[in-house]
Amino acid sequence: MANPNFVDYVKINCRSGKGGAGSAHFHRSRSNPRGGPDGGDGGRGGHIILKGNKNLWTLLHLKYTKHVKAESGQAGGSSLKTGANGSDVILEVPLGTVARDAETHDFIFEITEHDQACVLLEGGKGGLGNDHFKSPTNRTPKYAQPGESGLENWFILELKLLADVGLVGFPNAGKSTLLSVISAARPEIADYPFTTLTPNLGMVSYRDNRSFVVADIPGIIEGAHAGKGLGTRFLRHIERNSILLFLIPADSENISKEFDILHNELKQYNPELLDKRILLAITKADLLDSELEAEIREELPDIPYVFISSVAGKGLTALKDLLWKYLNT
Repeated sequence: MANPNFVDYVKINCRSGKGGAGSAHFHRSRSNPRGGPDGGDGGRGGHIILKGNKNLWTLLHLKYTKHVKAESGQAGGSSLKTGANGSDVILEVPLGTVARDAETHDFIFEITEHDQACVLLEGGKGGLGNDHFKSPTNRTPKYAQPGESGLENWFILELKLLADVGLVGFPNAGKSTLLSVISAARPEIADYPFTTLTPNLGMVSYRDNRSFVVADIPGIIEGAHAGKGLGTRFLRHIERNSILLFLIPADSENISKEFDILHNELKQYNPELLDKRILLAITKADLLDSELEAEIREELPDIPYVFISSVAGKGLTALKDLLWKYLNT
């Protein structure tokens, strides 16, 4: 079953705060009953801000937050007092969150660092007080600017997992099993397609207390780029991986053809994915004897590869060495 706590797509309506009105006040005192204009400026309306939080891994906390509204700025006061700014609304999001315009789908920005803050929707500017409008020909302006209206728009927030290595393969290629063996992650594992319905992240320990992050991406099928199977719902997570590790089982009918299909799906979805380093792991290698393994080697594409068995523990150290090598070159 899908993990109900993993949410990587939300659509929200945001409304920034209205700017406060400027003041048209005039100074009055016993010593100066006909003082000049001293109206202060209005405060800025509140912004809607996205802020990165490295401790978050899902957009679940925003799933039921359909409307977000920032506070309006306060009006200016006498004695040139500026009104208070409206309180900003800060939405914390996981690293790898992309903000898009919901109508045009235009890219706005991406949150990639902890505590990185980007303004999604600016609050309205506060109006100027009447003190700004005095002049030699108009010493007593009786008017001030109103505050600017806030803005309103619908946005889409999409999460692209940040990981060093993304596991790519057809359903039942052994991605979840591999992740469960080389890391502390515990993804659901079963012998039927689409066991993994949400991406899983695992921290892989390496030599000398070093480590790297691996993401188990739900299985791709032929036509995924066009929406078949799980479609493009999880293909976007692959965009943030430094290395793509293709997993193809040793008992596949045609390993070369399977590799070509996976390769083509990524190309059709986003040709830039093919600029990443692509490695290959032949899984379930415990089923092979030396003769069958030599036969398979003859049909493999010209990329770095390794034979592994998550169940038998075969080739896992060699796999880690291979991944670490290309993560650091």
